[in-house]
Amino acid sequence: MDLPLEKITVKEITKGFKAKYVHTENMTMAFLEVTAGAYMPIHQHMHEQISQVLEGRFELTVDGVRKVYEPGVVVTIPSNIPHGGLALTDCKLLDVFSPPREDYM
Repeated sequence: MDLPLEKITVKEITKGFKAKYVHTENMTMAFLEVTAGAYMPIHQHMHEQISQVLEGRFELTVDGVRKVYEPGVVVTIPSNIPHGGLALTDCKLLDVFSPPREDYM
């Protein structure tokens, strides 16, 4: 099934984090545009998560360890591990969750 990104509805999940979601039976993919200075508070969830910075610089804290990420690195976040982050610049991010994020449907 083809789904052009420009046809997916944008949802602001927290101030400065705008996402477009694609859901399948086993996962959710999120394409995010994040404004410089926007902050995602530390949180955790039962979903495994894979994250990648596509554009910009993003400071991500995973289980108390803070690192700055730029394009070219993939981060894996196990289930129920505390994490959150700060956009150091305007960013484009890609997040994949398994199982699907029903709270984002």
